[in-house]
Amino acid sequence: MLSIQVLRERTDEVKAACAARGVDAPIDRIVELDDQRRSLLGEVERMRADRNQAGKLIGAAKDDAERQRLIEEQRAVAGELDVLEDRLRTAVSELDELMLVVPNMPHADVPPGEYEDSVIVIEGDGTTGEEHAVDPPRSLRDEDELSAEPGAKPHWEIGEQLGIIDFQRAAVVSGAHFYLLREDGARLQRALITWMLDVHREHDYSEVYPPSLVLSQSLVGTGSLPKFGETMFHAEGTDLWLIPTAEVPITNMYRDEILEGEALPVHHSAYSSSFRREQFSGGRDVRGIKRVYQFDKVEMVRFEQPEASWEALDVLLQHALNIVRALGFRYRVLRLASADLTFSSAMTYDIEVWARGAGEWLEVSSVSNFVDFQARRANLRYRDSEGRVQHLHTLNGSGLALPRTMATILEQNQREDGSVEVPEVLHPYLGGLEAIEARG
Repeated sequence: MLSIQVLRERTDEVKAACAARGVDAPIDRIVELDDQRRSLLGEVERMRADRNQAGKLIGAAKDDAERQRLIEEQRAVAGELDVLEDRLRTAVSELDELMLVVPNMPHADVPPGEYEDSVIVIEGDGTTGEEHAVDPPRSLRDEDELSAEPGAKPHWEIGEQLGIIDFQRAAVVSGAHFYLLREDGARLQRALITWMLDVHREHDYSEVYPPSLVLSQSLVGTGSLPKFGETMFHAEGTDLWLIPTAEVPITNMYRDEILEGEALPVHHSAYSSSFRREQFSGGRDVRGIKRVYQFDKVEMVRFEQPEASWEALDVLLQHALNIVRALGFRYRVLRLASADLTFSSAMTYDIEVWARGAGEWLEVSSVSNFVDFQARRANLRYRDSEGRVQHLHTLNGSGLALPRTMATILEQNQREDGSVEVPEVLHPYLGGLEAIEARG
């Protein structure tokens, strides 16, 4: 969350940031409540001090009459103090709730507007090794209309023809918006997960296998609650939720702790299934495995000192791009516009890869810096070299999300005979398998 000092001292700037995100946050009410809290707290503390002083006078009274008079005076004051303390608790409770609905402030370099106003900052092709910075960045509004490449099939057709994606039986088991991977499809996904984790380990990410169910407090910590409660799966009768991403349990690992500055930075990678109760519309946009209720993802999470977090964002982006390059994908990197940022993000880069059979760019990674926003919500702190306790900066990035990575491999590496070439980096993880072919 934003600090109350920021909300008080930069009120107009916070309002402008909310407007840029398309969020109607109760900033004026928050400032009003904080004024009430300050006033009530001052009065309560004064009355508590008077009560303590009266207690000393009562103890020092020389006769019963004087002692009884002082006691009666305090009984009258006690009722007034109880009322003020109730009002203070009510104001603090409402203030705490409203603070949780204010989004993070975008970095100055984030372009204003919707997704279409996002800008392309890098373009590249992993097959040729060519990559260049787009300078000045180019708006998505200036891009040509997309279409599938002639003769290329979408991944859902390829997957069914090869017998490695089964939508029909998944629907029998779980209903719509699920899929089964079979045979070499299941092996390919498992190989991708293991290879990605191995690559991240080489970049000093300590691997964690997290729980798939977390407490509400953990979701509040990352900014998923209260805003996104309707997009997640809740275990009825419990305080447990299925995770929308491994970011949630990993970010909360150090909740309410104080890390020593010498131990920073801390980097973790994690594989998990992720669960999101998205609202789906009909048509081509939801065909295949692009948008589903359950999907696998490899995540990278970083805990940094504030002065290092923006450089760390660039490093994190490169670590995600290393996976994309090694798979030979054609890709682009977007700096997302303000209204398309996640609730907690100060800046986000999306890595999109070209799916030539579907004729569209698919996001396989979002790389974000949350600065101290999540740290304030989850109470993530560190002790600096001067002994001061400060909030950490948190960052995360997908490295990568599996469904769209799988989809892109099938579409990009499809052959005329219907088989799919396996990326070379995965051969050792598949027992030397070089191509996926239809089984009789």
